[in-house]
Amino acid sequence: MTVDTEPTPGPGPGSATVRVRAQLSLSTTAARNLATTTKSKPQMQEITSRWLLKMLPWVQVSAGTYRVNRRLSYATGRGRVAFAKTGSTVTVIAPSLTEVPALRGFEDEAVLAELARRFVQRDFGPGDVLVQEGTPIAEVFLIAHGKVDRIGTGKYGEETVLGTLADGDHVGDEVITEPGGNWPYTVRAATAGVAMALDAAGLQDLIDRSAPLREQLLGFAADAAQAQNAHGEAQIDLSAGHQGEYDLPGAFVDYELEPREFELSVAQTVLKVHTRVADLYNQPMNQTEEQLRLTIEALRERQEHELINNPEFGLLSNADFDQRIQTRSGAPTPDDLDELLAMRRDTDYLFAHPRAIAAFERECNKRGVYPGTVDVLGKQRPVWRGVPIFSCGKIPVADDQTTSFIAMRVGEDNQGVVGLTQVGIPDEVEPGLNVRFMGINEQAVSSYLVSAYYSAAVLVPDALGVLENVEVGRARG
Repeated sequence: MTVDTEPTPGPGPGSATVRVRAQLSLSTTAARNLATTTKSKPQMQEITSRWLLKMLPWVQVSAGTYRVNRRLSYATGRGRVAFAKTGSTVTVIAPSLTEVPALRGFEDEAVLAELARRFVQRDFGPGDVLVQEGTPIAEVFLIAHGKVDRIGTGKYGEETVLGTLADGDHVGDEVITEPGGNWPYTVRAATAGVAMALDAAGLQDLIDRSAPLREQLLGFAADAAQAQNAHGEAQIDLSAGHQGEYDLPGAFVDYELEPREFELSVAQTVLKVHTRVADLYNQPMNQTEEQLRLTIEALRERQEHELINNPEFGLLSNADFDQRIQTRSGAPTPDDLDELLAMRRDTDYLFAHPRAIAAFERECNKRGVYPGTVDVLGKQRPVWRGVPIFSCGKIPVADDQTTSFIAMRVGEDNQGVVGLTQVGIPDEVEPGLNVRFMGINEQAVSSYLVSAYYSAAVLVPDALGVLENVEVGRARG
């Protein structure tokens, strides 16, 4: 039966006529009581493409620990100094001064605190010159905030940009190892920022007063004097181009005495399913299987996040500081990616947040440059200089709308980046992931321990590079 109400003229306001119509067929609401509803599997918005897990070559770690043996190296590498900011006042966090190569491993906290106290804040604006090429090196500069360019002189007298330094970088530590030298380049501010400066006289005064600091710097100078190649590795003496009975040099390849070891990390959770649900509500889909499927998806998402962001083995944390570069203008340009690719002998993949990829393609559009595409596992991916670019939402975008591009060479045979796992563990349902039944408690709830084991290793520093401070929120220019 259908009831229609429609207004009709009458003696008073709101007059209406009610007309009843007989129902001619079964309603859909009633019909659903006899119908079988077609259901989808449980959906999950968290699932992403997880390109990093797909593209990394995975190495079997049977013993649970992976040791990276390298040739002995005298180079200590650069790190990032940290700062504290109170209002407009910036101070150096003393323990982070050990990121300066000459102070690597120095443990005297009192001396580090005194050294940090002697740094003087110096604000700068765009275009300001911090040091001029050819002048004596009389100060050490720590870049607390902002960007500065190292400007050299080309063959024909033109300016060339040798590199860009940003938050935490430092220049002028040659005042420690090469006193009396001159600046080989000009340091000019690209943006407004803050630098912390330490003059040579103040440094020398502290060296004279502290025997531990003096011994530290002498040891660093001794290492620097060792014969080494361009990568800081101990030199292998060779001879070439000689004739006759030439006395050949003797040589051997020395190894690091304390190589780094990576233990497999784990992501775990306990899945609980009531036995009544598992017994009675398993048609047309198995409740326990669906619960496990979505739990495994969540674990794999967390695994990829850890491979990017974990402070111990994550790629962003383990990229060598000599393999990190800054964008020249903020937004990621073809020039920036070209420089990133040029830092290693071979690059297999580029990874970036989807917003960073969109920002790069906008910059390409401005220049009339159109990246190609390549088919990877049935999907079309953008490619730059023959290197495919994969989206990875686990690469963070900071509050200031900056993120990073990651470039990597992969594989053990190619001295690249490798994923670490162990295949064949008990109750394994996927490689390196198992589900173990833990029993049923007194409330009739079944428990399943779900575990994924993984890690990552960078075999040599130039296998992994990062383009930092990539701006993704810049307005169209």
